[in-house]
Amino acid sequence: MVKVEDLVLPGVAALHPYEPGKPIEEVERELGIHAAVKLASNENPLGPSPKALEAVTRALPELNRYPDGGAWALRHKIAAHHRVGPDQVFVASGSVEVLNLLAFLFLRPGLNAVFPEHCFAIYPLATAAAGGEGRAVAVRDGFYFDLDRVAEAIDANTRIVFLDNPNNPTGTIFRRAEWERFLARVPEHVVVVADEAYFEFVRDPDYPDSLRYHDGRRLIVTMRTFSKIFGLAGLRVGYAISSAAIVTLLNKVRQPFNVTSLGQIAAIAGMDDAEHVRRTLEVNARGIDYLEAEFRRLGLAFVPTHANFILVDVGDGQAMFEKLMRAGVVVRPMGGYNFPRHVRISVGTESENRRLIEALEKLI
Repeated sequence: MVKVEDLVLPGVAALHPYEPGKPIEEVERELGIHAAVKLASNENPLGPSPKALEAVTRALPELNRYPDGGAWALRHKIAAHHRVGPDQVFVASGSVEVLNLLAFLFLRPGLNAVFPEHCFAIYPLATAAAGGEGRAVAVRDGFYFDLDRVAEAIDANTRIVFLDNPNNPTGTIFRRAEWERFLARVPEHVVVVADEAYFEFVRDPDYPDSLRYHDGRRLIVTMRTFSKIFGLAGLRVGYAISSAAIVTLLNKVRQPFNVTSLGQIAAIAGMDDAEHVRRTLEVNARGIDYLEAEFRRLGLAFVPTHANFILVDVGDGQAMFEKLMRAGVVVRPMGGYNFPRHVRISVGTESENRRLIEALEKLI
């Protein structure tokens, strides 16, 4: 009998599926606990923007209608915000849709994508699914990306370089001088994907906003999301900004009605909620300062973060994940990212952060 795995690309058959964090309801049901705290998926602990909730509530009676397939209002809102043309904006079902479509467009057997080790897990998955070769480049001490090494890994068959800044799961960033030196070395046939899902949380003044480098001389795709700072992860809305030519190609291969009406409406309203963004940034900054101080006190090594999560060395990530889960705190073990000693901890509210530290203190 034929094996179905033999009917697909070898790189796809060899993949391990992306494993999302456990739903909080499943954890509570499995362990018989209540009021568990979820600090596993880098979500906004304050919830969605109140303005987004109001807009969604008003739109509920219209759910019998299909969404705007071209996301006209949201595209124009994003374009005005970033001072680009609407034809440079592609709206997607989360930024992951953009990654998959870019791989579909630019990769095939014989071509490759370059990305650093310990980067976002979807880059190698999307590359393999398109039949391309994934080239993972070693990082520097402290898990910082080495863009000089990334540039050296590019060859005539490279079509995409994936870079997330800040990086998930390390929370590290690369800075302006290194970024500019890298761009100067990138050949004109390579698409540079700047995945900036967490850029709003960065406090470092030397952080390079990739949108400032869209000068027409390079193939750059800047990706952003409404899942993190706007608290709309459940609605799956992301977007890319690039040249009109690349956006046209993305629109040729996307599915019709790829972004729901509620997602579009919530994103538009969320962009106007400056107070929610301000409060989110304030809670995140205080949370990082508190957690990093507590990890030092507890003798736990961690990677200083520029995002809304922290990668922490707990000796055995899977074992600590299971112990914390029984204590009602859900974090993310990082063995799948080649960090078997680590867990990734999302920054929560003040009470959630304190509950995490209390549980860690007992367990270590």
